[in-house]
Amino acid sequence: MTYKEILKQYWGYDHFRGIQEEIIENIGNGHDTLGLMPTGGGKSITFQVPALSKDGICLVITPLIALMKDQVQNLKRRGIKAIAVYSGMTREEILVALENCIFGDYKFLYISPERLDTEIFRIKLRSMKVSMITVDESHCISQWGYDFRPAYLKISEIRTLLPDVPVLALTATATPQVVEDIQQKLSFREGSRVFRMSFERKNLAYIVRPTENKQEELLHILTKMNGSAIVYTRNRKRTREVAELLTNHQITATFYHAGLNNDVKDLRQKQWQTGEYRVMVATNAFGMGIDKPDVRLVIHIDMPDSPEAYFQEAGRAGRDGQKAYAVLLYAKSDKITLNKRISDTFPDKEYIRKVYEDLQYFFQMAMGDGLGCTYAFNLDEFCRNFKHFPVQADSALKILTRAGYLEYTDEQDNGSRLIFTLRRDELYKLQEYDADTEKVLNTLLRSYTGLFTDYAYISEESLSVRTGLDRQKIYDTLIMLTQRRILHYIPRKKTPYIIYTRERVEKEHIHLNREIYEDRKDSYATRIKAMTEYATAEENCRSRMLLHYFGEKNRHNCGHCDVCLKKHESGISQAEYEKISNAITDLLKEKPLPIADLTATLPFSPSHMEQVVSYLVTEEIIHLQNGILHL
Repeated sequence: MTYKEILKQYWGYDHFRGIQEEIIENIGNGHDTLGLMPTGGGKSITFQVPALSKDGICLVITPLIALMKDQVQNLKRRGIKAIAVYSGMTREEILVALENCIFGDYKFLYISPERLDTEIFRIKLRSMKVSMITVDESHCISQWGYDFRPAYLKISEIRTLLPDVPVLALTATATPQVVEDIQQKLSFREGSRVFRMSFERKNLAYIVRPTENKQEELLHILTKMNGSAIVYTRNRKRTREVAELLTNHQITATFYHAGLNNDVKDLRQKQWQTGEYRVMVATNAFGMGIDKPDVRLVIHIDMPDSPEAYFQEAGRAGRDGQKAYAVLLYAKSDKITLNKRISDTFPDKEYIRKVYEDLQYFFQMAMGDGLGCTYAFNLDEFCRNFKHFPVQADSALKILTRAGYLEYTDEQDNGSRLIFTLRRDELYKLQEYDADTEKVLNTLLRSYTGLFTDYAYISEESLSVRTGLDRQKIYDTLIMLTQRRILHYIPRKKTPYIIYTRERVEKEHIHLNREIYEDRKDSYATRIKAMTEYATAEENCRSRMLLHYFGEKNRHNCGHCDVCLKKHESGISQAEYEKISNAITDLLKEKPLPIADLTATLPFSPSHMEQVVSYLVTEEIIHLQNGILHL
């Protein structure tokens, strides 16, 4: 089948959009490919179509569990075999999934970058017939990107295991420097190509609202405008506070952040998508992989720390092509707050060395010890004991991780575990269970082995599916059985860990080279500066500023951002003034012209042209002599 036949059969479309077909042809011919496509540009089609044309399975590497689940479900609905491996699955479930990829004729395996380094995955990978590798959110591989994730660096190791398999890297946000870095880190081979789709969103109006009362401005905007909305905040506590504010003013709202239970997150996302709630108040944990095309409004009540983050989050508005708005609320204090993030994210080197030394006392680590040791780590307790601020201490540990002295992870996922404390025969003697409890116990005994001898990892989601009970009921039942000493249940939790990758050294010997510290700090400061300039600009089109940041040059203004719509001193809008004045000066560069000829040549309103000419003459940008205009 041709690519267009595959597109028609599975998606019902007759034609590809934008640069989709060029990317598909290039990766289909076995060449490494980088695709730069804005949010809503149809990235998934660029790897799903060529993968269906090839024998074997497409390995899709993405950090977004929500996106994995969503795309797997969508592919299954189209009759395409796809599977995902992500945190929270039991070892048995992961083994079954990987075996299916070897023997089950699956076309897509979605996997997080952290899983690439596990022994079980690498063993099974050797037996898979992999047709292509797709790296989604590929900007995460670049140390110069705004969302660097060290686990992405493992992808190049996978390439050495699959040397002839082409790689398709996709991202919606990358500066020219990051584009180069992605290709280098992914070991792109000779013949590779980069395809760029314009990042311009003609239906999206970028607005900056200066205000010293953000809550009042937020209420004003949401009251005046209709439609589904997302409000982004900087921290978790603020999501709840803003959602309560909106609810108290009869605007239906809920909140979302990474610390919520997965069931709660799934429920709230669904309630927002179906319109039960009009507004989702969220941290940056929300939005990736969320396919809701009719979002009319994205409001940032707090300033993001990079144009990349802002562009991606703002781009979730208006994916249906209809008019939408991205509004940034800006107070004068935001500039100070943003600049403070630089010192918070990159504390002094002496402070970083002090955190390293305090960590040794925290774990009672002798000099020369440490290599290979792993410790559960409580950041709050550490900060209390040694009088550190959590934000700076967290940043120091991340820098020590990049420097190779340890591995600090705040995302180590400990799956749920349980063991029966009664013997099997004692369990069967008890007949006092209600129907739901009996259902849970029977399903546990059928689904897992060794529960009477050792802790076994379990999945509440799997138990929910097999029993027909909701996740909360499963949880409540297991807690009740624990209280009755029938079993011991340890719920899943995310525990930070410190892993020592080398022996303890004297703090004076901690070396933080320029690439680890100064270069990254400079890069972060540059992004902060660009974000501040965007928020405070009064003369430059917002859309043009964002496009320029991503290396896209264009002369035309968007015509509908707040800068373009404000009145110029000539009396017309800034956008129209620039359009007319550019056209006039371009003509006059060729030769002087009478005013009448100028008016007859250019396709603008005569009265507006008269206003612009008058302004340009008054400001001595052009000159009028004997009825002739010249520069």
